[in-house]
Order: sequence, then structure tokens, then C-alpha cells
Amino acid sequence: MLEIKGVSHVGARVSDRERAVAFYQKLGFELVYTDPHEPVVVLRNRDGVEVNLIVNAGASDRPSNVLMDIPQKHAGWTHVAWLVSSIEETALALGAARIEITEGPKRLGSGVSCFVRDPDRNVIELRQED
Repeated sequence: MLEIKGVSHVGARVSDRERAVAFYQKLGFELVYTDPHEPVVVLRNRDGVEVNLIVNAGASDRPSNVLMDIPQKHAGWTHVAWLVSSIEETALALGAARIEITEGPKRLGSGVSCFVRDPDRNVIELRQED
């Protein structure tokens, strides 16, 4: 049996490096690596959560997310969910950073979640477990 011990990182395809890095910095991530040969930028927060930005999406002012925003459903990962200590403090911090909460906060199973989108419409769930 394969033993998976945790999540190493999450990859998100983005169209504009500077815009995406600025957004994720508002969420507490710091730039730690830029690949000299591939369009990859690595960011990590103080708790070791890592996101890899794959900077090769087509440019668009307001792209849609093919997995979430169109009626026809395609297979694929729809979002990432990151744990937070307090959904109330998270909502306040998002407001202060001028990041729109697109859904929630709302109870989902054993926790409360709110959802945001990055500039390329990638979905991020911020979740407080009970």
C-alpha cells in the first residue's frame, strides 16, 4: 500500500507573475524560489504551507475557471482548502487586504469555510475545523 504522509505543495496556473505573487503575499506567503528554466515561482508561508505558481496561462483581464465557472463540468481539482485558526479573524484580514470573499463564511460539515479567488479565478477555501 502506498503511504502518503501529507501534502508537499499545491500548484496553481496563473497568467501574470507579479499580480499573482502580490495576491499570495496578501495571504501571508513569501517568495522563496524562482526557477531559472521553467515558469515556476515557489511561495511559502511561515507555517510551511507552499504554493507553486505555474506562470504559463494565457493573459486575460477576467478569466473564467473552466472547472468552476462554466455549465459543462470537466474532471480536475476544483480548489485547495487551507486550515485557519479563526474564520472570523480570517474574514477580517481578507477585508483589510481588500480580498473579496466569494462565498461564506458558512458551515460545511465539521467546520466553517469561506472562499476566495486569486486573480486568475483559482478557488481557495479557508477553513476553520471544529
